Parts: sequence; C-alpha cells; structure tokens
Amino acid sequence: QPFSSSAPQLLRPSDPPKQVRMAADLGSTFKLVVAIVGIFGSFSYFAILQEDVFKKDYDGAKFKSTFFMMLVERGMNAAVALFFLMIFGGSGYKIPLMEIFLSGTTQMLAMASSNEALRYVSYPTQVLGKSCKMVPVMLFGILIGGKWRDYGLMDYIQVAVVTAGVTVFNFGAPVKPGKGGGSSSSYGLGLIAASLALDGFTGGLQDRVKKSTAKINGDNKKAKPTAFESMLYTNLSGAIVALVFCVVTGQLTEGYEFCMRSPAFSQALLAYAACSALGQCFIYFTVTEFSPLLLTTVTTTRKIFSTVYSVFRNPENSLNDMQWMGCFLVFAGIISEAVVKSMGGHGPKKPEAKKA
Repeated sequence: QPFSSSAPQLLRPSDPPKQVRMAADLGSTFKLVVAIVGIFGSFSYFAILQEDVFKKDYDGAKFKSTFFMMLVERGMNAAVALFFLMIFGGSGYKIPLMEIFLSGTTQMLAMASSNEALRYVSYPTQVLGKSCKMVPVMLFGILIGGKWRDYGLMDYIQVAVVTAGVTVFNFGAPVKPGKGGGSSSSYGLGLIAASLALDGFTGGLQDRVKKSTAKINGDNKKAKPTAFESMLYTNLSGAIVALVFCVVTGQLTEGYEFCMRSPAFSQALLAYAACSALGQCFIYFTVTEFSPLLLTTVTTTRKIFSTVYSVFRNPENSLNDMQWMGCFLVFAGIISEAVVKSMGGHGPKKPEAKKA
C-alpha cells in the first residue's frame, strides 16, 4: 500500500539527527566563547603588565633591558609550544627552518621596537600606532610591488581615515614639561614606525614560509606546519636572536640583576610572558577553528578596551577631545575594514601583516 501523507518522513543518510546538530551548534558556541574570553582575558592583562614593565618604578628604578624581556617572553612562548607539540604531535612535513628563523627574527625585533617605544610615548599612542598595520602593507604594495591598481576605493578610504586619526591624535597631544618634550616623542614614534615596517617584512616572510613548505614537500600545497610547530620555531628563533642582542649590549647581566633586586618586577615579567604564551595559544586556536576575520574583530575590540582602560587607570595617559577624536577615527577605520571583509570584500585579497 502507498504511504499516506501523514506517514513519518525517513531521515536521509546525509541528514544528522536534530540532537546531533544541536550538540554541534553548542560545541561551536562553546569554542567561540573560549576563543573570545581567552584572547580578551589574556591580552588585556598582558597589556596592563606591558605598560607596568616599562612605565612603573621598581625600587626607585625603571626597567630598560628590552632584549632581556624579549628573551624571557619568547623563551616562555617556545616552551609552551614545545609542551603542546609533544602532546598533540607535529605535521610530519619538512619545515623550512631558515625562512621561519628570519620570520621569527623580524617579528621579535618588531615587538622589541614597540616595547622600547613605551619608554618615550604613552600606552594609548603606542596602541594606536601599532593599529595602523594596513598603512605600511598598502604602501609596500604600491611602492615595491606596483599594486596601486589592486586596491579598491574603500581600501584607500580606510587608510586615509586611519592616517588622519593618527595625525589628529599626535597633533592633539599636549607637550608635557619635564618629560623630554618633542624629541622623546619623536624618537618613540620613530620606534613605532620601525616596528610597523618590520611587521610588513614579517608578513612577507611568513608568506614565503608557506610557499617553501609546499616546495620542499614535493610541491604539496596542503603541506604546512601545525600551529604549535609555527609557534615553537618562530619564538625559538626570536629567543636566540634576543639572546645574542642581550650578550652584545650587556642587557643579559643588567636584566638579571634587575630581577634579583626587585622580586615584584620578576613576578610582573613572568606573568607578562605567561600571558603572551597563553594568548598566542588562543590566537592559533581561533584561526584554526574560525577565521582571521573573527580574530581581527576580537583583537581590535580588545585594543579599544585596553586603550580606554589605560586612560582611566593612569592619569598621565589622559586624553583631550582632539585625541579622543583621533582614537575614534583610527578604530573606525579598522572596524570598517573588518565589516567590508565580512560582506565579501572589495577587490583582490590584500596581504596581511601579522601582530607582535
């Protein structure tokens, strides 16, 4: 007899049961919450400690050994990556160690420049400066790659808005007597510019790592290091170069002696390094489970929060109306880039610069 219209419909093999779909949705939601809370929490506290390490007095003295701090931070990152690599295993592919070494070196130097800048500029100035990575990426593409036709109108508008925001912010900054005046600020801004340039080189070197990995594995385009392999080799190479700089500049002894004199600083430095390692794990988790767009959205929101919190936490970081307008323009430009990407983009894909 033919089935009546009221007969229950049989599930097709490709249709998972409703309970399975609900469980998958809950699992994805839980992962999303873990990613957002992990990045926001670890890097928010990281930002507080970063400012304290360079701005706060410890037993009447300020810490100046930037490369020693980078050695500790990169070493901690590498140790955590090695721990998880031993648990989850590697990719089994050949790894282009020289390219990763160069990438890790420029990445470490970019962050060292950014951290050193904190000795001469306020934390909000440093955050806004480092938020402008899209500007050097586009400039390098136009001046070196001749890609001015590859960018759409919205790309130029976004860069113009961010550049205008940074300009308004810096021109609106009052000169504080006894703080070194304009020369210190200029030097600090120069360090931020150097950090941005190194970020641009890092992005190009990381693209080369992907191509070299495929090439040395029989042109297998699917061949790539695991997240923890990349984290280990990148940070290990940065730690090695930081150690060399420490020995050459004498910062290895200076940094060690500073830690011995101030237990409070030692605790802050270790917490800073631990937050960096934990935050990197959440970043790799987010990129693996979701998308770079979500990562950009979360990290940009975190930067806004850290900037505002720093202003209210430290009276010396107070901003006037003109500087708040500059902040608004910078973050509006960055958020608009994320929104446009979420709507399908507007032209050829741009190369992405990685965060220090």
